[in-house]
Amino acid sequence: MKLRTLIVDDEPLARERIKRFLRDEGEIEIIGECGNGTDAIAVIKRDSPDLVFLDIQMPEQTGFDVVKQLNGKMPAIVFVTAYDQYALQAFDVHALDYLLKPFTRERIHRAVSRARESIESRRMGNIDERLITLIADLKHEKKYLERLVVKTTGRVFFLRVDEIDWIEAAGNYVKLHVGRETHMIRETMNGIEGKLDPDKFLRIHRSTVVHIDRIKELHPMFSGDYAVILRDGTELALSRNYRERFLELFENQA
Repeated sequence: MKLRTLIVDDEPLARERIKRFLRDEGEIEIIGECGNGTDAIAVIKRDSPDLVFLDIQMPEQTGFDVVKQLNGKMPAIVFVTAYDQYALQAFDVHALDYLLKPFTRERIHRAVSRARESIESRRMGNIDERLITLIADLKHEKKYLERLVVKTTGRVFFLRVDEIDWIEAAGNYVKLHVGRETHMIRETMNGIEGKLDPDKFLRIHRSTVVHIDRIKELHPMFSGDYAVILRDGTELALSRNYRERFLELFENQA
């Protein structure tokens, strides 16, 4: 059975992330995407999707506001948010599931499997059992770094991880490249790589990690390696050891 699926999120990158993960799921038909609650209500009422991935924090109308305005048969709702304090409220409006950003491909797979089972069996009312299972999932779900503490002469400040363009090894430190600025923190490359969302940051060399969204072009070199060109013109080396994973990622996004 194909699940006719609608994606609702005011952030284009978040919608793209969900779509990318759903490509790995069989029997999913994405019927559309919306960037706000008003459009979402109209599409749900008109097209009657089976499954809706619905962001909670949206301007003007939240995901909860959308659900409150739906009349008649409800689709299966998977709420998506960066704040886990909304979990109980999500289940108050009969959410099927709840995804905490940044979520993984495996977490999307579990949400789709749960949706398929519930839709096929037409048993959408067992909220208590699903809530217990979901809370357990949230406790064990890995959370990636969102901010780093950077110490410089005379000050300490927080740096949002999404602001980082690329990272390079520097002995017992790593150097963070943020626009025209650089910052040093005491960390190993393996250590920082393990704390970053692998769907946002990619290791391309033993001494280099790059923010995927900053990549503009890929140029083959005579040696079999590649040059990775960032949007600001920075040229980085993609070594053979990391080439297969890099190329596979971008083939899947094509």
